[in-house]
Amino acid sequence: MTPSDDAPSRRQAILDAAERCFVRAGFHRTTMQDVAAEAGMSPGNLYRYFPSKDVMVAGLTEHDRAELRRKFSTLPDSGDFLADFGAFGRAYFENEPREKSILCLEIWAEATRNPTVAAHNAEFGREVRERLAGLFAGAKARGAIPVSVDAEAAASVVLALSHGLFVARALGRYVDYPRDVANVFTVIKALLAGKVPFDDRAPEGPTA
Repeated sequence: MTPSDDAPSRRQAILDAAERCFVRAGFHRTTMQDVAAEAGMSPGNLYRYFPSKDVMVAGLTEHDRAELRRKFSTLPDSGDFLADFGAFGRAYFENEPREKSILCLEIWAEATRNPTVAAHNAEFGREVRERLAGLFAGAKARGAIPVSVDAEAAASVVLALSHGLFVARALGRYVDYPRDVANVFTVIKALLAGKVPFDDRAPEGPTA
């Protein structure tokens, strides 16, 4: 028996239910039965769409990748790249619910011990880094940021700072989250303006 023609909407409803369950109880404490109950369907019907929690994580990751592509396509272009990118980034972090940060931590933690989840997480991180590097390289080519800016290194730094925001938000460590987001993007603006020197040593290989 195969899913019906409404499979995409049913899959998304299940992914939404899984996300709520993972945020509420954690990845390992959540069972397939929990997700089925949250989605208002029988476990047998759930398995027609997702045979395991790992496949659900893959679905959540792919949904986030599609959303990332959509968000990058909406990046404003006023002619001031630094201002546009800063406003774009601040809006993203200020508007994302805290639950999204908690879900990220759950997936990252699972990726440390689950090769399947690790592979999906690594691919997502690679795409984010490549999109950021491409964005910065394009800005350099237009003369919007200095040629001294290393697009690849800048992308890695922006990604690392973004991860820090997600972790602290999930753990509730902010007193004034919008102010802290603004401060992080002040640092990013200085980085992209060429005011922060880059380490010009050759990159090392991956560590164990």
